[in-house]
Formats: sequence, C-alpha cells, structure tokens
Amino acid sequence: MTHLTAIVLTHNEAEQISDCIKTLRFADRIIVFDSYSTDDTVSIAQGLGADILQHEFENYAEQRNAALDAVNEMTDWVLFVDADERITDPLATEIREKIAHTGFAGWRLPRHNYIFGILTKGAGWYPDYQTRLLQVGQAQYDRQRPVHEVVRLYGDEGTLRNPIIHYNYDDIAQFKDKQEYYANFDAQGLYAQGVVPRQRNFILQPLRQFYWRFITLRGYRDRWHGLRLSLLMAWYEYRKYQRLAALWQKR
Repeated sequence: MTHLTAIVLTHNEAEQISDCIKTLRFADRIIVFDSYSTDDTVSIAQGLGADILQHEFENYAEQRNAALDAVNEMTDWVLFVDADERITDPLATEIREKIAHTGFAGWRLPRHNYIFGILTKGAGWYPDYQTRLLQVGQAQYDRQRPVHEVVRLYGDEGTLRNPIIHYNYDDIAQFKDKQEYYANFDAQGLYAQGVVPRQRNFILQPLRQFYWRFITLRGYRDRWHGLRLSLLMAWYEYRKYQRLAALWQKR
C-alpha cells in the first residue's frame, strides 16, 4: 500500500493546529515540523497523535526541504498542509486515489481562500493552485525563492479537482501586516537586482495592479469585497516602490 505522510509546518500555531490535524486522519502518518514554538503547539499536536520534529527556521523553502529530507526513506508521498488549512473528505479521497495509481511526481491543489471570513474567488485568490502533494525523491524547493516558495518536480505534475480550504486573513489588520512584510521583501529583491524606481512607477504600477486584480483576475465577482482587496493590493504595490526608493536614498 502506498504510504502517505502529512506534514504541517508550525511556529506558535496553538490556535489552529488542532482543527488542522483533525482533517489529516486519512494520512498514514502526521508530522508537525515545528520551528521551536513557544506556545502550546507541540503539546496539542502530541495529544492528537502527531509526531513532532523540530528544526530551526531559516526560510520557507529551506524548511520544506528539511522536512522532505527528514522523511526521505520513511514514506512514498508527502502532503504539505499549513496550520490554517483544512483537507475536506472529498479531497482526502481524491488524494488517496491519485497516489495509488499515478505516473506523476507531484500534484497541485486548487485552494479556497477565506479572507476576512469571506470565500474569495476573484482578484487572484482562486484557483490559487498549490503544489503540495509530492512524491518523495521527486521534488525539491527552489532555494532562490525563500518566500512564496516554488517546488521543482523531477517529473510530470497533475492537477486535483477538489480544493484545499485556507482560512487566510482573519481581519484587515492581519492582512496589512502581512502585505507590509511582502512589500518590504519585494523591494529588497528589486534593490538587489539594481532596479531604480522612476516617478512613473509610483502611479502606473499601482494602477496596473488594481486593473490586473479587479478586471483581469475578476475581482469584481466579489463585489465590494473584491474592490477593497484590489485597492489594498494597489496600495501595497505603491508601498513597495516607496520602500525601494528609501533603500536607494539610504545608500
């Protein structure tokens, strides 16, 4: 029988880890790959029967690679799940069916994102494919992409039909904090590439971001919610170029 291990990367996920693990019972083994949480994440996971492995966090790509290395000879397939994600029964059944009869190195899953408690299907948040079901020995994460990590497969990739559920941002404060982080990270990336911001970037790039989110990616389907998200993403595009300009001024 094909062996499947579900791996959850964690750091201080005491509020989420219980509900996550309960949706992973279909896997043969559940591993919480923890980066030394200081809350009750580990004890809660252990109480629910999960195995615990701990590894110092460097970045997401390295953490996922470390998890893959840790189970290299213990399982046939790995399913990566974040603590704020849930596997539905139809998806669990589909996963089991696919890994039992497959010629693929990995599978990507569509994702249903709940933002501020609202299922969001426009503005780039659907289908939001995530390559998370990986054949061990046939996948590795790109070390040049430490954030928004990208997996490299040594074979073909398939697409699953049923979505994984993601409880993304609880409120607008959490959304803003995360987008500030991304804006800063992306600005540093542009700075490292030698990109110098021009005056037009501060106007045209946010406008393009809004058009892309609201029109091209059909944010309008989510009405006011989609409009708000598109405007917020345009604002953080502006913030990215603000940060980039500040880096050049500091230099």
